[in-house]
Amino acid sequence: MRVSDILRVKGGTLYTCHPNDALSQAVDTMAGYDIGSLAVMEHGELVGMLTFRELIHTLSQNGGTVGNKTVRAVMDDHPISCTPSTELDEVRPLMLERHTRYMPVMDNRMLMGVISFYDVARAVVDSQNFENKMLKAYIRDWPEEETGKNEPNFP
Repeated sequence: MRVSDILRVKGGTLYTCHPNDALSQAVDTMAGYDIGSLAVMEHGELVGMLTFRELIHTLSQNGGTVGNKTVRAVMDDHPISCTPSTELDEVRPLMLERHTRYMPVMDNRMLMGVISFYDVARAVVDSQNFENKMLKAYIRDWPEEETGKNEPNFP
């Protein structure tokens, strides 16, 4: 399974902000849409990611407030990314090693979407459920004459 499969199911909605936006405005956007990240865009290009992780660190360092900070002051300006053709088997260990919950999907310099660890986990579970269903159907439809030939003959 590829990242493009997740994006196809997830849809094309992108939530973005500008690096010069007030951090409080970005928090309101994230809360309003119930999302955990914003892609930070400047001049049509991805320049960073803002996730709840950066927000929590900022709140911790500033006595529970974001103050007058901008998105640029706290964003991850070097997020790891993948492409639509990246296999999920490559994405999962990368996200685990880097403790990344949100990963931008890039096609050259164009942002195609953002996948979350939840999206990846759901895709893996759906794939396993499909495989289990297919195996159960295969076992249930096993021809009887084949079963009789391979089974030992016990008295």
